[in-house]
Amino acid sequence: MIEVGAFEAKNKLSALLDRVEHGEEIIITRHGKAVARLVPDNGGIDRSQAHAAIQRIRARVAQVKAGPFDWDVLKADRDVGRP
Repeated sequence: MIEVGAFEAKNKLSALLDRVEHGEEIIITRHGKAVARLVPDNGGIDRSQAHAAIQRIRARVAQVKAGPFDWDVLKADRDVGRP
C-alpha cells in the first residue's frame, strides 16, 4: 500500500488506476491525512451477504416493536419550530 498526495494523484490518476487494477491499494492524502483509498473492484455485490444483512435488520426491527410508522407525524415533528 502506498500513500500519494492529492495533487500527485490528480496528475497521475491513470497510472494509479493501472496499479490498483493489478491489485495494489493506494491511499490518497491531503496535508498528510488520509482522505481516500483506491482499492481493486471485487466484482460486485455478494447477494447472499446482502440478503443475510436484510434479514438481520428485519429481525432487529421486529424486536424493537416501535409500533406503526406514520410519515405525516414524522414530518410534523421535523417541521416544529421551522419558519
